[in-house]
Amino acid sequence: MSKAAQPMEKGDQPVCEVFGVNPATVERLRPAVAGTRGLADLFKALADDTRAKIAWALSQEELCVCDIAGLLGVSVATASHHLRVLRQMGLVRYRRAGKFVYYALDDDHVVRLLENAMEHLREGDRRGGPAL
Repeated sequence: MSKAAQPMEKGDQPVCEVFGVNPATVERLRPAVAGTRGLADLFKALADDTRAKIAWALSQEELCVCDIAGLLGVSVATASHHLRVLRQMGLVRYRRAGKFVYYALDDDHVVRLLENAMEHLREGDRRGGPAL
């Protein structure tokens, strides 16, 4: 595609005026794109509002299942179900302490992912961007 071609508006989405694939770019990026297997599933796990709230709360501190249920106004069974999904995706871990089970985010990567997402949302609010 020629660098001089300016994108035209089709509805609200800018698109190229002509179709032209750059083979070198496609081949250079193919391995990076192939390496994203599982990425959509990770975001799907966080796409549920309850799980996103649980993850954000756990980015603040470790919590027991009962505290999570109370914080979100859901049953312990519902909280446990969402925690199981997050645990299966490797986003949270748990530990037993007597009769209690405490959950925490699995590692700093998950904390940074959530912090970056929240920062992005806050920046959108300051720019007058759409509320997601």
